[in-house]
Amino acid sequence: MPTHTLWIPTEDGLADAFVAFPDGGECHPGVLLYSDAFGLRPALKEMARELAGHGYYVLVPNLYHRHGPAPVVDLPAHIGEAVRPAVVARLMPLLEAALTPERTARDADAYLTFLTARPEVAAGPVAVTGYCIGTLLALRTAAAQPDRVAAVAGFHPGRVVTDGPDSPHRLVPQLTAEVHLGLAEGDMSPEVIGELHRALDAAGARDTCEIYPGTVHGFTMSDTDAFSADGLKRHWDRLLTLLDRTVAGG
Repeated sequence: MPTHTLWIPTEDGLADAFVAFPDGGECHPGVLLYSDAFGLRPALKEMARELAGHGYYVLVPNLYHRHGPAPVVDLPAHIGEAVRPAVVARLMPLLEAALTPERTARDADAYLTFLTARPEVAAGPVAVTGYCIGTLLALRTAAAQPDRVAAVAGFHPGRVVTDGPDSPHRLVPQLTAEVHLGLAEGDMSPEVIGELHRALDAAGARDTCEIYPGTVHGFTMSDTDAFSADGLKRHWDRLLTLLDRTVAGG
């Protein structure tokens, strides 16, 4: 399977990204994959390879490209609870800088322009998926680019419903994509889930919002203590079904 590190032109300089896609010279539906807060690393590359193996061209950008190529901080092979606070403390200032609505909008346009122009990517809309804080980016991207995005998924999401005027749930009326959100137990309170459902229902969005039993926040990430093999499998089942229905012509 071909994999590459590519450089994407953005208004703020070149952004590095990892891509994986099936071999054989054919065109495949495109998927933009946003990482969690720990960023582009071997665990995310493995997820991209897995998804590519199902027939997709997968682009995983470095969220912190303004601070240099990934990884912008040294990450242990396993991000256990003992080291997690120190890693988060180092990444949080970079994350806050990366997550401004203006920067995420500029990046999203650059990533989708690059993705849809690739000769290996089939014509037509693409899908966007995100993990943890990447769900925020996925929803903002789908809302800002409704003509380009047919599906958006997010797993163990973070900051999807906030009191801020730029909260992702307030962007739901702009969505035309089908939505799936896979929550860990405890990711959101019942009240917050209800507010999210009301926003989706009011907008007439095609969506599923599901709590994955027996999981904790971060359950898809194989290099963390939160990892759940069952949760990851359910995630693949839901994500692949969504993609097959929306961008793969299934």
